[in-house]
Amino acid sequence: MSDDSTSVGTGTSSETGPRAFETVYHRYVPHKTGLPHLPTYLRELWRRREFAFETSKASMRGATTNTFFGQAWLVLNPLLLALVYYLLITVISQNARTSGWEYFAHLTGGLFVFYFFQGSVNNAAGSVVNAGGLVLNTSFPRLLLPLAAVRTGLLRFLPTLPVYLIFHILASNAWTWVTFLVAPIFLGLLAVFASGLAALFAALQVYFRDMTAFLPYIMRIWLYSSPVLWTIEMIQGRPTAAAIMPFNPLYSLIGGYNQALQEGVLPSAQIWLLAVAWAVGSFVLGSWFFMARERDFAVRI
Repeated sequence: MSDDSTSVGTGTSSETGPRAFETVYHRYVPHKTGLPHLPTYLRELWRRREFAFETSKASMRGATTNTFFGQAWLVLNPLLLALVYYLLITVISQNARTSGWEYFAHLTGGLFVFYFFQGSVNNAAGSVVNAGGLVLNTSFPRLLLPLAAVRTGLLRFLPTLPVYLIFHILASNAWTWVTFLVAPIFLGLLAVFASGLAALFAALQVYFRDMTAFLPYIMRIWLYSSPVLWTIEMIQGRPTAAAIMPFNPLYSLIGGYNQALQEGVLPSAQIWLLAVAWAVGSFVLGSWFFMARERDFAVRI
Protein backbone atom coordinates (compact mmCIF):
# COMPACT_ATOMS: atom_id res chain seq x y z
CA MET A 1 0.00 0.00 0.00
CA SER A 2 1.42 3.35 -0.96
CA ASP A 3 0.68 6.71 0.62
CA ASP A 4 0.55 9.81 -1.58
CA SER A 5 0.32 13.00 0.49
CA THR A 6 -0.95 16.25 -0.93
CA SER A 7 -0.83 19.50 1.04
CA VAL A 8 -3.77 21.79 0.52
CA GLY A 9 -3.62 25.19 2.26
CA THR A 10 -6.14 27.93 2.82
CA GLY A 11 -4.72 31.40 3.41
CA THR A 12 -5.72 35.06 3.63
CA SER A 13 -6.70 37.26 0.70
CA SER A 14 -3.14 38.56 0.55
CA GLU A 15 -0.75 36.42 -1.46
CA THR A 16 2.06 37.19 0.97
CA GLY A 17 0.03 36.81 4.15
CA PRO A 18 0.44 33.86 6.54
CA ARG A 19 -1.63 30.74 6.01
CA ALA A 20 -4.51 30.22 8.40
CA PHE A 21 -4.09 26.43 8.42
CA GLU A 22 -2.76 23.62 6.34
CA THR A 23 -4.34 20.20 5.89
CA VAL A 24 -2.64 17.04 4.61
CA TYR A 25 -4.76 14.55 2.70
CA HIS A 26 -3.68 10.90 2.42
CA ARG A 27 -4.62 8.87 -0.64
CA TYR A 28 -4.28 5.08 -0.29
CA VAL A 29 -3.89 2.93 -3.37
CA PRO A 30 -3.28 -0.85 -3.75
CA HIS A 31 0.33 -1.91 -3.29
CA LYS A 32 2.04 -4.38 -5.54
CA THR A 33 2.39 -7.78 -3.94
CA GLY A 34 5.85 -8.89 -2.94
CA LEU A 35 7.74 -10.29 0.00
CA PRO A 36 9.12 -7.87 2.59
CA HIS A 37 12.77 -7.95 3.62
CA LEU A 38 12.64 -11.32 5.39
CA PRO A 39 15.46 -10.88 7.97
CA THR A 40 13.92 -7.62 9.17
CA TYR A 41 10.40 -9.05 9.11
CA LEU A 42 11.38 -12.15 11.08
CA ARG A 43 13.26 -10.09 13.69
CA GLU A 44 10.21 -7.88 14.12
CA LEU A 45 7.98 -10.95 14.29
CA TRP A 46 10.04 -12.32 17.16
CA ARG A 47 10.29 -8.93 18.90
CA ARG A 48 6.51 -8.54 18.82
CA ARG A 49 5.76 -12.09 20.00
CA GLU A 50 4.21 -10.70 23.19
CA PHE A 51 1.56 -9.11 20.98
CA ALA A 52 0.51 -12.58 19.80
CA PHE A 53 0.46 -13.87 23.38
CA GLU A 54 -1.76 -11.03 24.57
CA THR A 55 -4.04 -11.39 21.55
CA SER A 56 -4.40 -15.08 22.35
CA LYS A 57 -5.17 -14.32 26.01
CA ALA A 58 -7.82 -11.79 24.99
CA SER A 59 -9.41 -14.37 22.70
CA MET A 60 -9.49 -16.90 25.53
CA ARG A 61 -11.10 -14.38 27.88
CA GLY A 62 -13.64 -13.44 25.23
CA ALA A 63 -14.63 -17.09 24.84
CA THR A 64 -14.89 -17.47 28.67
CA THR A 65 -12.45 -20.39 28.52
CA ASN A 66 -10.75 -19.14 31.68
CA THR A 67 -13.81 -20.11 33.72
CA PHE A 68 -14.71 -23.57 35.02
CA PHE A 69 -17.68 -24.07 32.72
CA GLY A 70 -15.77 -22.63 29.78
CA GLN A 71 -12.97 -25.15 30.33
CA ALA A 72 -15.49 -27.93 30.87
CA TRP A 73 -17.16 -27.22 27.52
CA LEU A 74 -13.81 -27.56 25.74
CA VAL A 75 -13.81 -31.17 26.91
CA LEU A 76 -17.53 -31.96 26.82
CA ASN A 77 -18.08 -30.85 23.23
CA PRO A 78 -15.69 -33.34 21.53
CA LEU A 79 -16.43 -35.96 24.21
CA LEU A 80 -20.15 -35.91 23.44
CA LEU A 81 -19.37 -36.01 19.73
CA ALA A 82 -17.16 -39.05 20.34
CA LEU A 83 -20.06 -40.74 22.14
CA VAL A 84 -22.37 -40.06 19.18
CA TYR A 85 -19.90 -41.51 16.67
CA TYR A 86 -19.28 -44.50 18.93
CA LEU A 87 -23.00 -45.26 19.07
CA LEU A 88 -23.35 -44.92 15.29
CA ILE A 89 -20.27 -46.92 14.34
CA THR A 90 -20.20 -49.58 17.04
CA VAL A 91 -23.61 -50.04 18.62
CA ILE A 92 -25.87 -49.49 15.61
CA SER A 93 -23.64 -51.03 12.93
CA GLN A 94 -22.55 -53.90 15.23
CA ASN A 95 -18.94 -53.53 14.07
CA ALA A 96 -16.76 -55.79 16.20
CA ARG A 97 -13.51 -54.05 15.15
CA THR A 98 -14.68 -50.77 16.70
CA SER A 99 -15.99 -51.99 20.03
CA GLY A 100 -14.63 -51.61 23.53
CA TRP A 101 -12.54 -49.04 25.37
CA GLU A 102 -9.63 -49.32 22.93
CA TYR A 103 -11.61 -47.86 20.03
CA PHE A 104 -13.34 -45.29 22.25
CA ALA A 105 -9.93 -44.08 23.45
CA HIS A 106 -8.81 -43.78 19.84
CA LEU A 107 -12.00 -41.89 18.97
CA THR A 108 -11.70 -39.39 21.82
CA GLY A 109 -7.97 -38.83 21.29
CA GLY A 110 -8.46 -38.28 17.57
CA LEU A 111 -11.40 -35.91 18.00
CA PHE A 112 -9.57 -33.88 20.66
CA VAL A 113 -6.59 -33.28 18.38
CA PHE A 114 -8.77 -32.71 15.31
CA TYR A 115 -10.75 -30.06 17.20
CA PHE A 116 -7.45 -28.33 17.95
CA PHE A 117 -6.61 -28.28 14.24
CA GLN A 118 -10.10 -27.24 13.16
CA GLY A 119 -10.44 -24.51 15.77
CA SER A 120 -7.04 -23.05 14.94
CA VAL A 121 -7.75 -22.76 11.23
CA ASN A 122 -11.37 -21.57 11.62
CA ASN A 123 -10.48 -18.83 14.11
CA ALA A 124 -7.42 -17.75 12.13
CA ALA A 125 -9.44 -17.37 8.92
CA GLY A 126 -11.18 -14.27 10.23
CA SER A 127 -8.28 -12.95 12.31
CA VAL A 128 -7.17 -10.23 9.86
CA VAL A 129 -10.65 -9.06 8.86
CA ASN A 130 -11.86 -8.99 12.47
CA ALA A 131 -8.82 -6.94 13.50
CA GLY A 132 -9.44 -4.28 10.88
CA GLY A 133 -8.89 -1.43 13.33
CA LEU A 134 -5.48 -2.75 14.33
CA VAL A 135 -4.47 -3.38 10.75
CA LEU A 136 -5.38 0.17 9.72
CA ASN A 137 -3.92 2.01 12.70
CA THR A 138 -1.06 -0.07 14.10
CA SER A 139 2.24 -1.10 12.59
CA PHE A 140 3.15 -4.73 13.32
CA PRO A 141 3.78 -7.96 11.36
CA ARG A 142 0.28 -9.10 10.43
CA LEU A 143 1.38 -12.74 10.49
CA LEU A 144 1.11 -12.51 14.27
CA LEU A 145 -2.70 -12.59 13.97
CA PRO A 146 -3.12 -16.12 12.51
CA LEU A 147 -0.25 -17.39 14.65
CA ALA A 148 -2.05 -16.09 17.75
CA ALA A 149 -5.16 -18.03 16.69
CA VAL A 150 -3.12 -21.26 16.50
CA ARG A 151 -1.70 -20.57 19.96
CA THR A 152 -5.24 -20.10 21.25
CA GLY A 153 -6.24 -23.43 19.70
CA LEU A 154 -3.32 -25.14 21.43
CA LEU A 155 -4.24 -23.65 24.81
CA ARG A 156 -7.81 -24.84 24.37
CA PHE A 157 -6.55 -28.32 23.48
CA LEU A 158 -4.42 -28.81 26.62
CA PRO A 159 -7.34 -29.36 29.07
CA THR A 160 -8.46 -32.35 26.98
CA LEU A 161 -5.23 -34.30 27.57
CA PRO A 162 -6.00 -35.40 31.17
CA VAL A 163 -9.43 -36.56 30.02
CA TYR A 164 -7.92 -38.64 27.23
CA LEU A 165 -5.43 -40.21 29.66
CA ILE A 166 -8.37 -41.62 31.65
CA PHE A 167 -9.61 -43.49 28.57
CA HIS A 168 -6.01 -44.47 27.77
CA ILE A 169 -5.86 -46.25 31.13
CA LEU A 170 -9.32 -47.83 30.73
CA ALA A 171 -8.28 -49.18 27.33
CA SER A 172 -5.07 -50.65 28.82
CA ASN A 173 -3.05 -48.92 26.12
CA ALA A 174 0.73 -49.10 26.21
CA TRP A 175 2.94 -46.65 28.12
CA THR A 176 6.29 -46.38 26.39
CA TRP A 177 8.95 -43.74 25.68
CA VAL A 178 7.33 -43.33 22.27
CA THR A 179 4.12 -42.19 23.94
CA PHE A 180 5.81 -39.37 25.81
CA LEU A 181 8.53 -38.33 23.34
CA VAL A 182 7.27 -38.99 19.81
CA ALA A 183 3.59 -38.02 20.23
CA PRO A 184 4.45 -34.39 21.18
CA ILE A 185 6.65 -34.17 18.07
CA PHE A 186 3.72 -35.08 15.83
CA LEU A 187 1.53 -32.64 17.76
CA GLY A 188 4.12 -29.94 17.05
CA LEU A 189 4.17 -30.85 13.35
CA LEU A 190 0.38 -30.60 13.29
CA ALA A 191 0.63 -27.13 14.87
CA VAL A 192 3.13 -26.08 12.18
CA PHE A 193 0.82 -27.42 9.46
CA ALA A 194 -2.14 -25.60 11.03
CA SER A 195 -0.11 -22.37 11.15
CA GLY A 196 0.49 -22.55 7.41
CA LEU A 197 -3.19 -23.11 6.65
CA ALA A 198 -4.13 -20.42 9.16
CA ALA A 199 -1.98 -17.86 7.32
CA LEU A 200 -3.34 -18.98 3.95
CA PHE A 201 -7.03 -18.77 4.88
CA ALA A 202 -6.54 -15.52 6.83
CA ALA A 203 -5.17 -13.91 3.66
CA LEU A 204 -7.84 -15.44 1.41
CA GLN A 205 -10.60 -14.18 3.72
CA VAL A 206 -9.48 -10.60 3.02
CA TYR A 207 -10.20 -11.10 -0.69
CA PHE A 208 -13.07 -13.61 -0.51
CA ARG A 209 -15.32 -12.83 2.45
CA ASP A 210 -17.35 -16.05 2.08
CA MET A 211 -14.34 -18.25 2.82
CA THR A 212 -15.32 -18.80 6.46
CA ALA A 213 -18.77 -19.98 5.35
CA PHE A 214 -17.24 -22.89 3.42
CA LEU A 215 -14.60 -23.89 5.98
CA PRO A 216 -16.95 -25.89 8.28
CA TYR A 217 -17.97 -28.13 5.37
CA ILE A 218 -14.35 -28.60 4.30
CA MET A 219 -13.43 -29.54 7.87
CA ARG A 220 -16.31 -32.01 8.17
CA ILE A 221 -15.23 -33.84 5.01
CA TRP A 222 -11.63 -33.75 6.23
CA LEU A 223 -12.73 -35.31 9.53
CA TYR A 224 -14.35 -38.29 7.81
CA SER A 225 -11.33 -38.87 5.55
CA SER A 226 -8.75 -38.71 8.36
CA PRO A 227 -7.67 -41.37 10.89
CA VAL A 228 -10.05 -40.10 13.56
CA LEU A 229 -13.08 -42.35 13.04
CA TRP A 230 -10.80 -45.10 11.73
CA THR A 231 -7.21 -46.21 12.31
CA ILE A 232 -4.32 -46.69 9.91
CA GLU A 233 -4.48 -50.44 10.53
CA MET A 234 -8.11 -50.55 9.31
CA ILE A 235 -7.15 -49.56 5.76
CA GLN A 236 -4.18 -51.87 5.48
CA GLY A 237 -4.79 -54.44 2.77
CA ARG A 238 -6.94 -52.01 0.78
CA PRO A 239 -4.81 -50.92 -2.22
CA THR A 240 -7.07 -48.03 -3.28
CA ALA A 241 -7.22 -46.48 0.17
CA ALA A 242 -3.50 -47.04 0.73
CA ALA A 243 -2.72 -45.23 -2.54
CA ILE A 244 -5.00 -42.24 -1.85
CA MET A 245 -4.43 -41.60 1.86
CA PRO A 246 -0.83 -40.23 1.62
CA PHE A 247 -2.31 -37.25 -0.27
CA ASN A 248 -4.31 -36.39 2.85
CA PRO A 249 -1.97 -34.42 5.18
CA LEU A 250 -3.86 -35.48 8.31
CA TYR A 251 -3.32 -39.14 7.43
CA SER A 252 0.32 -38.85 8.45
CA LEU A 253 0.04 -36.04 11.00
CA ILE A 254 -2.89 -37.35 13.07
CA GLY A 255 -2.16 -40.98 12.14
CA GLY A 256 1.40 -40.74 13.42
CA TYR A 257 0.22 -38.93 16.55
CA ASN A 258 -2.37 -41.64 17.26
CA GLN A 259 0.11 -44.48 16.71
CA ALA A 260 2.64 -42.93 19.08
CA LEU A 261 0.22 -41.79 21.78
CA GLN A 262 -2.35 -44.57 21.81
CA GLU A 263 -0.43 -47.62 20.66
CA GLY A 264 3.07 -46.73 21.83
CA VAL A 265 4.33 -47.67 18.35
CA LEU A 266 7.03 -45.76 16.48
CA PRO A 267 5.46 -44.61 13.18
CA SER A 268 6.99 -45.86 9.96
CA ALA A 269 9.54 -43.87 7.96
CA GLN A 270 6.87 -43.08 5.37
CA ILE A 271 4.61 -41.52 8.02
CA TRP A 272 7.54 -39.44 9.34
CA LEU A 273 8.55 -38.18 5.91
CA LEU A 274 4.99 -37.32 4.91
CA ALA A 275 4.29 -35.52 8.19
CA VAL A 276 7.44 -33.39 8.01
CA ALA A 277 6.90 -32.61 4.31
CA TRP A 278 3.28 -31.54 4.79
CA ALA A 279 4.08 -29.45 7.89
CA VAL A 280 7.05 -27.61 6.38
CA GLY A 281 5.41 -27.22 2.97
CA SER A 282 2.21 -25.81 4.45
CA PHE A 283 4.03 -23.34 6.69
CA VAL A 284 6.36 -22.08 3.97
CA LEU A 285 3.67 -21.69 1.29
CA GLY A 286 1.02 -20.30 3.64
CA SER A 287 3.40 -17.77 5.21
CA TRP A 288 4.78 -16.76 1.81
CA PHE A 289 1.28 -16.13 0.44
CA PHE A 290 0.31 -14.14 3.53
CA MET A 291 3.44 -11.97 3.66
CA ALA A 292 3.40 -11.33 -0.09
CA ARG A 293 -0.05 -9.71 0.22
CA GLU A 294 0.20 -8.25 3.69
CA ARG A 295 0.76 -4.66 2.48
CA ASP A 296 -2.48 -4.85 0.49
CA PHE A 297 -4.69 -5.75 3.47
CA ALA A 298 -5.35 -2.16 4.64
CA VAL A 299 -6.84 -1.30 1.23
CA ARG A 300 -9.01 -4.43 1.05
CA ILE A 301 -10.47 -4.36 4.54
